[in-house]
Amino acid sequence: MRRRTPPPPSPLPQRDGVDPVRLRLPAEGPWATVRDHLVERLSGAAPGVVAEMFDAGLVVAADGRPVAADAPYRPGMFVWFHRELPPEVPVPFPLLVHYRDEHIVVADKPHFLATTPRGGHVTQTALARLRRELGVPTLSAAHRLDRLTAGLVLFTVRPEERGAYQTLFRDRLVHKTYEAVAPYAPALPLPRTVRSRIVKERGVLTAQETEGEPNAVSHIELIDRRPWPTTAPSPEPATNPPPTPPTPELARYRLTPTTGQTHQLRVHMTALGVPILGDPLYPEVTGPVPADDFRRPLQLLARELAFTDPLTGREHRFRSARTLTAWISYSDWAAGGGARPAAGQ
Repeated sequence: MRRRTPPPPSPLPQRDGVDPVRLRLPAEGPWATVRDHLVERLSGAAPGVVAEMFDAGLVVAADGRPVAADAPYRPGMFVWFHRELPPEVPVPFPLLVHYRDEHIVVADKPHFLATTPRGGHVTQTALARLRRELGVPTLSAAHRLDRLTAGLVLFTVRPEERGAYQTLFRDRLVHKTYEAVAPYAPALPLPRTVRSRIVKERGVLTAQETEGEPNAVSHIELIDRRPWPTTAPSPEPATNPPPTPPTPELARYRLTPTTGQTHQLRVHMTALGVPILGDPLYPEVTGPVPADDFRRPLQLLARELAFTDPLTGREHRFRSARTLTAWISYSDWAAGGGARPAAGQ
């Protein structure tokens, strides 16, 4: 099998921790010029934006030189440019660097901060923030956490080493432990292992359990339980209002997934009748949560990461310093608190 030639390095630097867009022109097409192709490719852009990019010399070739507006179309040609990004609402919670060496960075991510650029979250992501704050433009994410989930995320420093760490996750060699706050169900026998088949369709907000061979496995344990407050402050209207207490007690759970399906823990907890507090999708869709709504975060925390470093052989075990506010003070959480770092962090 013929190997694909790797793309040339980017001639443009990052901007605000975000890589430039790289496009390779298709092998065949009706376009006479490079600009004709970009006008069609970027059809969602405002009228005249592509022409302005070419006029300003913002579309460049592999040698870093601007591509002329009338440059003829060449199949397989690479071009780079930076997107003009709309302003993003800053996520007002700290991103903590938990560990750093020459190979990896382990960050303790707050709720509401996406791991990597996606959709409307680009500069306000853990990856872009760390690249800016640490001055490491080569930083990449080895895996991802949902935007609404807080906790530990592993990043790699060198591009050529990223695959070794991603392989750990693919081969299930990383031990991940989560914590969640949800209602206490006295009739639910714990600990227990939940196995089911979960399917997430593109464009659909929620994942669904279906018939078939299980592809999602989660071990659920009870850590502690306590009385649910009988009164709570009247919340402002929001997409994720605090739930009416279905049981007299709250519980803190330890969740250990051995697979990594989208929304797996949230789906399994809901199926057990104990949906995680603050979830805008399960059991009922009340979201997605707007980018500027930081109230009542999902009470799910990636507490621990443990693995053997594939490059150094070192045994790593990391533990998040954050606490889930609904467990410490349900009233604070219902009033709009978040997952907080430990004192001094």
